[in-house]
Amino acid sequence: MTSRFANLLPFLKWFPLRGETLKADLIAGITVALVLIPQSMAYAQLAGLPAYYGLYAAFLPGIIAALWGSSAQLATGPVAVVSLLTASALAPLAASGSEQFIALATLLAMLVGLLQLALGLFKLGVLVNFLSHPVIVGFTNAAAIIIGLSQLNKLFGVSMGRSEHFIQDIWGVLLQIGDTHLPTLAMGASAFAIMLALKKWAPKMPNVLIAVALTTLASWSMGFERNGASRIEHIMDAEVRALAAEYQRTEERIVGLKERLDAGAAELKKSGKDAAGGQRAAALKYEIELLQLELGNARNENRNNSRALRKFIFEQVAASGAEPAKLYLAGQVPQGGQSDGRRWRIGKLHNGGLKLIGGGEVVGNVPSGLPGFSLPDISWDSVAALLSSALVISMVGFMEAISVAKAMAAKTKQRIEPNQELLGQGLSNLVGSFSLSFPVSGSFSRSAVNLNAGAASGMSSVFASIIVLLTLLFLTPLLYHLPQAVLAAVIMMAVSGLINFQSIRHAWQAHRHDGTAAMVTFAATLAFAPHLDKGILVGAGAAIILYLYRTMRPRVAILGRHSDGTLRDVKVHHLPASEHIIAMRYDGSLYFANVSYFEDTILEALAHSPQARYLLVVGSGINQLDASGEEVIRHLVQRLRGNGVTIVFSGLKKQVLDLMRQTGLYGLIAEENIFANEDMALDDIFNRLNAEGVSIEHDGSLLKHQTAS
Repeated sequence: MTSRFANLLPFLKWFPLRGETLKADLIAGITVALVLIPQSMAYAQLAGLPAYYGLYAAFLPGIIAALWGSSAQLATGPVAVVSLLTASALAPLAASGSEQFIALATLLAMLVGLLQLALGLFKLGVLVNFLSHPVIVGFTNAAAIIIGLSQLNKLFGVSMGRSEHFIQDIWGVLLQIGDTHLPTLAMGASAFAIMLALKKWAPKMPNVLIAVALTTLASWSMGFERNGASRIEHIMDAEVRALAAEYQRTEERIVGLKERLDAGAAELKKSGKDAAGGQRAAALKYEIELLQLELGNARNENRNNSRALRKFIFEQVAASGAEPAKLYLAGQVPQGGQSDGRRWRIGKLHNGGLKLIGGGEVVGNVPSGLPGFSLPDISWDSVAALLSSALVISMVGFMEAISVAKAMAAKTKQRIEPNQELLGQGLSNLVGSFSLSFPVSGSFSRSAVNLNAGAASGMSSVFASIIVLLTLLFLTPLLYHLPQAVLAAVIMMAVSGLINFQSIRHAWQAHRHDGTAAMVTFAATLAFAPHLDKGILVGAGAAIILYLYRTMRPRVAILGRHSDGTLRDVKVHHLPASEHIIAMRYDGSLYFANVSYFEDTILEALAHSPQARYLLVVGSGINQLDASGEEVIRHLVQRLRGNGVTIVFSGLKKQVLDLMRQTGLYGLIAEENIFANEDMALDDIFNRLNAEGVSIEHDGSLLKHQTAS
């Protein structure tokens, strides 16, 4: 029965479970969970979601990927690159952390899962090969730099805007370095110091968990978080107050537009059931489209207003008598006013009230219990907007997962099934989308921890997910005081290992076209940030174009007889060439992109040897022949035959000969002009020339076949 259901239920291979294996998996699962819990929260924030959504993404997807994947040690969950791709895909569509953003994140996970499932079911895992290794190398290096830089604002405790130009956002952060919140910087630096020290002197210790635990304890004991409250009318700067009021009015307009959209959708649904409501339905659709456009503009406007408000730094003068506390821009407190000594920023604005942030930022309230289980909110407009990003994430995520799985399989001698792994990754994202997960993939770092901890089967991932479940049920209050700067440090430490410029250099050394593809991808990813999907698509396009360019001019060699009896390139080995016979080796497939080059090289060779009666094409390097190649060969055979030159082929492969027979080209060339190898062809050509009375001895040619003496 196990073998019968092995493909449908691959986890049946784990059974029967032995006590020794179960113990090893339990230890590995606990070890991975100690890394997974803080990392998943950090990656959730990288994706633009509240930190605790990382725990949701670390719960079910890890179990599902282990049950239906093919790797025993692959640890699936939130990863840095996929999280950043998620943020870049959703940032133009909704404000980070908003309800709409969360809904789009779960929908994106669903789309990624469906695409990966489809690729796996139809065994199309080979499509991932369109993302060549140099492209992934360039993208990974650029993404790691972007990820690291994106955490600078949290490390320094300053704000960062979100615009269409990532470099501009980072420059805005650097301009605020003078406003660094020193306790926040100290927390981040302490986390770095703890992780680096433990990594060097106690590598077996869970350095990430220890850093998180110690800094969270310090945050709680010192009152790291300080929040306050105020109102728009208490802002003393007229321009800032007007901007806040404008934000409030737009928020109210957004609420009204949503209500009108809901009412319009309900009426449209009702009119669709009414046979006489066709005209009214058309009018409603038009009205809904206008409302959606207006809603999108209002959201974009408020996103920009929110970014602008977060940049302002205030000082607060305490209430005095009937006078409420007042907010002044930093450095503008009037004489006689007494600042409370803190610097405040606007965290949130709702119904005229301001949430002020005056200390370091922490994770805050983490809801206890399991995430709600429901189908993602599916809108065809949202699906259309996310589809291209979902395709990129599904391919990049799978490539990351299969790369990790293969690397571990090389050590464990385990067999990896790429299409089965696609099914596992697809199911994990699909099922995860029903439990508020964002897109996930296989993790390099956690998989290495899993392998080194002795994991013997996917049960280790199940145990790790169970520990995440226990954390969600009982330990969430302990995460309240976890500083955001520490999560930033965790992310920066995790991605530092992804920066490897040596790999780009290695690609350049292997082939300059590969190096160029890697550098183009690297530059495009940085230039298009935060739209990383554009960067990787540009890189993939560049790699394909460079490949086509490389195959457009394959190596062509005029051959002469070497002293050892073999045929070699006359230019490389300085060999004489025959006046009567041209022997040419063509090292490349004959297809539409290079047939003109093939034709030109033959005509050029004949122009240099006008007395040549025979042209031998050594075709052992021709792997494929398409319709364009077949047509050019046909044209050359007919044209040269009319000029008294016979084309002879040797060493053609079966697939090339089959196509020639199918199209009638074989008969046109004639069987007597097609030989198994070049020596047989040359012997026959010499016999023909002798029969024609042509003396070939006087030209000094070494083409004549020599037998060992």
